[in-house]
Parts: sequence; C-alpha cells; structure tokens
Amino acid sequence: MKLINKSHWLAMILVFSPLTQAELTIDISESSGGGIPVAIVPFASSGAPVDVSSVINADLARSGYFSLLPPQNMPNRPNSASAVNFPEWQAINQNYLVVGQVNGGGNQYSVQFQLLDVMKTGQLLGYQMNSSGADLRRTAHQIADMIFEKLTGKKGAFGGRIAYVTNNGQQSQLQVADTDGFAPQIITTSKEPLMSPAWSPDKSKIAYVSFERKTAAVFVQDLATGQRKKVAEFPGINGAPSWSPDGQKLALTLSKDGSPDIYTLNLNSGALNKLTKSYSIDTEPAWSPDGSQIVFTSDRGGKPQLYMISSTGGEEKRITYTGDYNARASFSPDGKIAMVHGNGGDYRIGVMEPGSRSINVITTGPADESPSFASNGAMVIYAAKKGGSSYLSAVSLDGKMQQRLGLNSGGVREPAWSP
Repeated sequence: MKLINKSHWLAMILVFSPLTQAELTIDISESSGGGIPVAIVPFASSGAPVDVSSVINADLARSGYFSLLPPQNMPNRPNSASAVNFPEWQAINQNYLVVGQVNGGGNQYSVQFQLLDVMKTGQLLGYQMNSSGADLRRTAHQIADMIFEKLTGKKGAFGGRIAYVTNNGQQSQLQVADTDGFAPQIITTSKEPLMSPAWSPDKSKIAYVSFERKTAAVFVQDLATGQRKKVAEFPGINGAPSWSPDGQKLALTLSKDGSPDIYTLNLNSGALNKLTKSYSIDTEPAWSPDGSQIVFTSDRGGKPQLYMISSTGGEEKRITYTGDYNARASFSPDGKIAMVHGNGGDYRIGVMEPGSRSINVITTGPADESPSFASNGAMVIYAAKKGGSSYLSAVSLDGKMQQRLGLNSGGVREPAWSP
C-alpha cells in the first residue's frame, strides 16, 4: 500500500537545517507565577569568579515551581541562620529562605549554605562544599538540586547537561552544555550532518548519527577520552540510536533488509535482534524506564503514530489515537511519554500519562520537535521554529514555565537532556 507523504516524512528523519554554532542563552519567556515563595539572599563573597546565589536563584526560577523574591525587595541580607530575623521575612510572606557565603580565593573555595523554614524558624538543610573556581557553577547547580528536592520531593536536574547539534553552514557540531546554556563543549565536528545524540545511562558516552562518510553511521563516543567507536554502518539507513537502561544495548533504525525496522544491538557482542518486520517506516525507538518495552514511530496505519513492542520482540500495539501525527517518543523516569503531537500541520509537544493514555499538549507550536525529558521528569526540552529561527525551549509539565535557549545567531536542534 502506498503511504501518504512517506518520502517527505523520511526526509524529516534524515535531514536537518543549517544552523550556527554559538553559546546558548536563556530567556524565560513565560511564567504564570504562583509558585512556592523562596528568597535566595545574595551570598557573602570575597571576589569569587561566579555569583553562586544568582545561579541558584536562576535555576529555581526557571523550574516553574517557585516564586523567587528579587533582592531589592528583601528587608535585609543575612549570610547565616544566626543573623536571620524571621519575623521580618514572615511579614513579607516568604515560606523559605536560603542564606550562605563563599570563602576562599585563587582556585580553592568553600561554599556554605542553609535552607531555612521561615514559618517554623528552623533549618531544613545546611552544607559546606569545597570547590575549585572552575567548578563553582557546578557547585551552585548541585545546591539548587538539593533545595529543589527538599522542597518538592523530586530530584533536581539542574546539575545535568544537554547535548545538541548546530551547523554554521561549513560544518556540523555536536555539543554539550550545562542546562542553563553555560560551559558549551564541542564533542565532535564534521563537514557532513550530525544528528540524533543520545546519552548513555551513566552519562559517560553519547551515541549519535554521522554522515561523514557520505552515508549514515552510528557512533558511540566516550566524553572523557574523546575516543569513539562505529557500531552500525549497514547499507541504507542507520539511525535514531536509543540506550537501554542498563547501558548494554542500543535500539536502532536500520533498513539493511529493505524497509526501515527497529533492531536492538548488543554493544558487547555486536549481536543484532530485529524487533519489527514491516513494509512501513518503523523508526525513533525509545526504551521504557524498566527496559521491558520499546516505543517507536510507524506509519503502518497510514500516518505516523506511536507503537509499543517488547524489547525482546513480539506483537506491536498502537498506543496513540488522538491527532493525525504522533512521533519521536521520550520517556520520563516514571513512565510518561513526551511526543511530537500534530494536527492539521501544527506540531506541538504532548505528554501522555501511562495509565489513561490521554495526551496533554504543553507547547504552542507550530513547529516543535525532538522532545527530551529532564532526568527528574519535571521538564521537557525540545526544538522549535518560529519566525524563521530555530532554537531550544524547555517547558514544565504543567506549562507554567517556558524558557527559550537560543543562540546569538542562527539556531540549534536535536536536544537531549542527560540522565
């Protein structure tokens, strides 16, 4: 049976637009407010190269869970619990207060902080952490993670990293950066397209697709050493790598036997297991958190929809029926599925609940793609196009907080949030 727009859809899988390499910048473009009131008092510091409290403040603000008090509205600026006058903070309706200081110099610093419950006038957290000057931003992200988890019960994801692909018209680059866009690092460069970066579960490696030999091949690269290994270069399509939760296998799209199908590749033995056997396009596999299932995109019903199959093979079951386009699945740690959800040529990011299979649309479109869950499942990062520009955006699951990660010029695509 001839499928509508199959060649167009396949082109979308294999090709991406020219982009420009540059540092990511964040713009929090939308917030509905109403979060937990928290005040991050500027930390006392003697010339530290990073404003630690500002990094913590920015992390918590862009999560969508908190309402952060501007420093100019603070009654005073204590740097320890003993210096806090709790009634003053109670009078301005602050639930929680973070105070701290950064001591040291040269390349050695000690960061002290306390998270205080204003209403109960007590301490919830208190730590001293040592850091080099180069690692102060990472330390600040770690503190934000600890505060986030203490106040929400969810693990923080600010200390993670994002991978993404850019292109300056001359060469493609795979890069990784902190979740706030800082500290970008080039992982690999090619004169031909790079695409589909995927983090290993231990964050030590990235699998990706490269066309450097004029045909598609899947590579796995060690981030610490830069060493890489080509793991798939069969005739035809080699694409969409996805790591199993134990890090021992990749799920892939291969067309070596004809039509594109889903395979699993054992990275130790090199053994392939073909999961789907269809004349349609089966692509974009994603492992469930427990490794027992794989969700993939297929147009076997006429238009791209999501299907589920056991990771060892068996019968495929369609799981999306709302909308005329559902593709590019990404799992959260608790089993939610983010996807590109399309209707009438408008493409947005939707999130499916594992039980009801209902889809909640959390972005505005019209050309959103490549969703990837944060490691704590609280946000989704994705690529978007508006007004001729391409950029990354991250949105909280309730849609209350939207942040745009753009480049000073050009665009960026194919985001992947580290575990």
